[in-house]
Amino acid sequence: MTAETSQTLDRGLRVLKLLADTDHGLTVTELSNKLGVNRTVVYRLLATLEQHALVRRDLGGRARVGLGVLRLGRQVHPLVREAALPALRSLAEDIGATAHLTLVDGAEALAVAVVEPTWTDYHVAYRAGFRHPLDRGAAGRAILAQRQQGLGEPGYTLTHGELEAGASGAAAPLLGVTGVEGSVGVVMLADAVPERVGPRVVDAAREVAEALR
Repeated sequence: MTAETSQTLDRGLRVLKLLADTDHGLTVTELSNKLGVNRTVVYRLLATLEQHALVRRDLGGRARVGLGVLRLGRQVHPLVREAALPALRSLAEDIGATAHLTLVDGAEALAVAVVEPTWTDYHVAYRAGFRHPLDRGAAGRAILAQRQQGLGEPGYTLTHGELEAGASGAAAPLLGVTGVEGSVGVVMLADAVPERVGPRVVDAAREVAEALR
């Protein structure tokens, strides 16, 4: 810590990060051990975060992320979209297909940024705000594949006709972006995705991830 930073705020943010990384919540004792502070400090941090609905505690006393983070999260999409646009624009122009950034929203895939190519005679209309199940379409399938594979070199996923008849898709997952689970991909009117598209989508996903770090 430096003179310009707040130790209490730092600890509070660390609590939120720890809770965000677990599905089953953490007890006061577990948080105390992970933070390296006594239980009294943890109780005070949790009480403050609860007042702002950023943390909730279940009947067993385990702390979890609260619904208040959703209100903050609504402001994240515009920032993510802005950061991703340069890489998406380059991808769309290079491939000649509609490029998109898709994030997980519950059990669905949500397109938060879309760029259409400027030089093609026709392309797939794909709009920001479009939702579909995670297990349909290249964007969602790429995310699910990464969940199974874990960390490592990203691959890409190809699909055909799952969301729109006659359309093929390619997508690669975002890696190394804390708190963001998503993919970058393209959708095109074709019976099959050209061979060079998969690796190009992987490169674009890497560029977006770097922009979001």
